[in-house]
Amino acid sequence: MSSEISGNGVGSRIPEWLRAVAEHEPADPTGVNPVLRRVASAISRPKQASVLVLFGGSPESDPNALGGLPADADVLLTQRAATLRTHSGQVAFPGGGVEDGDDGPIGTALREAQEETGLDPAGVETIRLLPKIFVPPSQFEVTPVVAYWRTPGEVGVVSETEAARVVRVPISELVDPANRFVVRHPLGYKGPAFAVDGMLVWGFTGGVLAGLLAVSGWELEWDHHDVRDLQASLAAVGMTL
Repeated sequence: MSSEISGNGVGSRIPEWLRAVAEHEPADPTGVNPVLRRVASAISRPKQASVLVLFGGSPESDPNALGGLPADADVLLTQRAATLRTHSGQVAFPGGGVEDGDDGPIGTALREAQEETGLDPAGVETIRLLPKIFVPPSQFEVTPVVAYWRTPGEVGVVSETEAARVVRVPISELVDPANRFVVRHPLGYKGPAFAVDGMLVWGFTGGVLAGLLAVSGWELEWDHHDVRDLQASLAAVGMTL
């Protein structure tokens, strides 16, 4: 496993098609992604956590695709178990809270990913750490660890009490404008969402993905004025709030 990050925050051995993700901060050019702007208040004492934003795919770029995106490019996601106390049933990156003995945010993200999906950390190469994002419902301050799956292995549900599904979602489905829209929560939250593989990806996970896609060079123009009710969107894929 390579966990080295150079002074500019970019791993030294990454595919060219991931270069823009490595070198640019996640962005919100449409103004519909409040997740990227969430920071803990000066008086709060958030718990620390990290998640693994793991991209897989050929190391070679496709010269005929936007940003060189290879046809097999994907990202690893989980669907949280319906029995969990927080964010139950939601689609998430593998990850969780910091524990004693973790080697920083990278160590936390890899440990949690291994526990949740059976991932072999030896095949993972760290690209960068993103700025911390505060998650109000759980009071966690989360560090997204962006990485490349240089040597993919088998993954799946390790514990049904933690995850209902483990899925490698094709990037081509995430950037397809037909799968993208904005959801509105009953309490007023609005943010980017993706309907892929029978799941609705929204909230923190949807915001991080949208922010990375915005700077990736792979993104296609999509209708960010298409705002849909969150509960109806969840129901459409058999999920609940």
